[in-house]
Amino acid sequence: MASVAFTAVTAGALFSCKPKGAEAAVSGDAAAKAYVAPGKYDEFYNIVSGGFNGQIGIYGIPSGRLFRIVPVFSVGPESGYGYSEETKPMLNTSHGFVPWDDLHHISLSQTKGEHDGRWAFANGNNTPRLARIDLSTFRTAEILEIPNSAGNHASPFITENSEYIVAATRFSVPLDDQDGDVPINTYKDNFKGSISFVSINQTSGEMNIAFQIRTPGVNFDLSRAGKGKSHGWFFFSCYNSEKANTLLEVNASARDKDFIMAVNWKKAEEYVKAG
Repeated sequence: MASVAFTAVTAGALFSCKPKGAEAAVSGDAAAKAYVAPGKYDEFYNIVSGGFNGQIGIYGIPSGRLFRIVPVFSVGPESGYGYSEETKPMLNTSHGFVPWDDLHHISLSQTKGEHDGRWAFANGNNTPRLARIDLSTFRTAEILEIPNSAGNHASPFITENSEYIVAATRFSVPLDDQDGDVPINTYKDNFKGSISFVSINQTSGEMNIAFQIRTPGVNFDLSRAGKGKSHGWFFFSCYNSEKANTLLEVNASARDKDFIMAVNWKKAEEYVKAG
C-alpha cells in the first residue's frame, strides 16, 4: 500500500506541474521577465570568454539563450574553422601550428567610451596573441602574435575611441633582439617586461603593433585606459616587484604592496614619431 500511495502522489505531482499552455509556462514574474519570444531580439548580448577551450560564447540577455560558440584560438569542426584555407593560417605562430590557448579577457570596441558593436578583442594567455572578432558576423577575423612577451594576461584593454588595445607581459622574458638563452638566475638583470600598443584601423579593424615599451621585469596583471579627463593615460596593476624567479608563492609576495604603473600613451606616441 505504501508503494501504491507513493506512486499516486508522484503521478499527481507530475500532473500538476504540466503547463496548460505557453502563457502558463511564463506566468511567474521571473520567467516573464526573462522570456523572449522566438523571432524576437534580446536587449543585450553577453560575450563570454571560454578559458582553456580557446573560444567565446554569445548569450542573449535576458533570455539566456546561447546563440553561438565562436572558435578563436581553437579549431571548430562544426564550421571548419582552423581547417579551411582561409582560417588555418590564423592559428600558425612562430612556434608552429597552435590550435589551443587560454582565452581570458574580452574587450569591445568603443566610441567616446561606449561600446559601439563593431568588434570584440580577445587575448591568448599562453602563446601571446590577440584576436579580433567581427560582431557583424560573430566570427574570428584576425589573430596577431605579440613578440617580446610571455603570459599575455594584462590584455586586451582598449582606449575610449579604440585607438589602441594593449598587451602587457605577465611573465618577463629576455627580449627577442637579445640572446634569449640566458640562465634563469640572471632574471633580475636579463628578463624584462613589455607593453605592446596595438593600433586599430578604424575602418577595417585591422591590428598592427604600433610600438612597445620596455619595463622592469615585474608581472603585469590587469589594466584600464583613462576616460574623459584622464584620456591619454593607461593604468596597469602588477605583482612580483621583487623580481623573484623561484618559489613564487612566497618570494613574489614578500612585500606588503606592489605598485600601479601609469603610462601616458599620448606622450609615448610623440616620442615614437620623433624617433
